[in-house]
Amino acid sequence: MPGWFHISVGLVGAAAVCSFCAIAAGQAGAHIVLWEAEVCAFLDNRPLFPGHVLLIPRAHHEQLTDLPPSLLLPVFDAAQRLAGAVVTAVGAQGSFVAMNNVISQSIPHLHIHVVPRRPKDGLRGFFWPRHRYPDEEAASETAGAIRSALGP
Repeated sequence: MPGWFHISVGLVGAAAVCSFCAIAAGQAGAHIVLWEAEVCAFLDNRPLFPGHVLLIPRAHHEQLTDLPPSLLLPVFDAAQRLAGAVVTAVGAQGSFVAMNNVISQSIPHLHIHVVPRRPKDGLRGFFWPRHRYPDEEAASETAGAIRSALGP
């Protein structure tokens, strides 16, 4: 399983390369927390809170309605495991698990947000401030804690 890696992603022909496909292929930078045959997960680079993870199918599917039935179990099994691991890793009391389809989907590749939650954490409605990790070390430590919480 890769840790942090970085290769710049450019254009192929007239179309831009999907940045999530590049991460899934090991060709773009990400703090990986889960690396399996059909899915991978990594820290959101503008998290709502430390531990905010994005889970993607490694094959390119733009939205939930495009996901083949054969990937439903691998994707949602990983989402379930990550929901628990994120809570454990960052000492949260719960999690928020969600996905957008087309609207508010900044990268057109199916992705599930797994966000740690605490009482009175300030999230209200859907207008949430995003924050970056203070530095790479903080992001790496958070990714490592989630990997450890996922277990072997």
